[in-house]
Amino acid sequence: MPLSDIKAVVSDMDGVLWRGDQKLPGMVEFFNFMRKNNIPFALATNNSGRHTSNYIQKLAKMGVPDITAKELVTSATATVDYLKNRYPDSARLYVIGNEGLFQTIEEANFTITDTDVDAVVVGIDFDFTYEKARKATLLIRNHGAAFIGTNPDTSFPSPDGLVPGAGSVIGMIQIASDVDPVIIGKPARAMFDVALQRVGASANETLMIGDRINTDIEGGQNAGLQTAMVLTGVNSRDDIDDIQPDYIFEGLPELIEAWSKQR
Repeated sequence: MPLSDIKAVVSDMDGVLWRGDQKLPGMVEFFNFMRKNNIPFALATNNSGRHTSNYIQKLAKMGVPDITAKELVTSATATVDYLKNRYPDSARLYVIGNEGLFQTIEEANFTITDTDVDAVVVGIDFDFTYEKARKATLLIRNHGAAFIGTNPDTSFPSPDGLVPGAGSVIGMIQIASDVDPVIIGKPARAMFDVALQRVGASANETLMIGDRINTDIEGGQNAGLQTAMVLTGVNSRDDIDDIQPDYIFEGLPELIEAWSKQR
């Protein structure tokens, strides 16, 4: 499909728009292009630990103001959307995670507790303890609570190197409870379904832009989206094997140039 037929965009953030606190070339121009051409977009991240307001502030500091909460899909907000579609407002949840996940769930007015719960929700937790894992395991194994994981990333980069991610926390509870969790974040379908609802476009007319083959590209393809890989993040051309993106660009400037020529 030519880029001229694309009606909406779902984009990863870290490795596409920025690396750490450094914006990548073409970032501001990318948003100007989408707004000028009335292309709706959703920015999707597997990070459940940060609230959407943190990303709105970060984007504004980098020269992209007026991003709305609707244009941001974190694994925490996608988890809340999933919960809202399946549980009543009175649902009781046991939550393991960082402040962003707690804040997002509290804003949805679910009850966060550790007794008589409907579901156990697990994300990245920098204060994870054996006691939290024990409680979650017993709620799932003995009391039939559903098991929901925000995202499957087993590790993520830190200044000291790769450190345990949400998938590692989820994995401990999964092994102990003998129950496989429902995973929300990329490459799972749930996050893409939420993003597509936000942009109001069909999957085959939506472009997923990402830097990771096994989350952004594989997940986008499985959900029926067109996929564009940029080489400014985790994976390089040498990493491309069985999963072939529809487009490959050095970075956002090359993507904008190619898309502009087709309009």
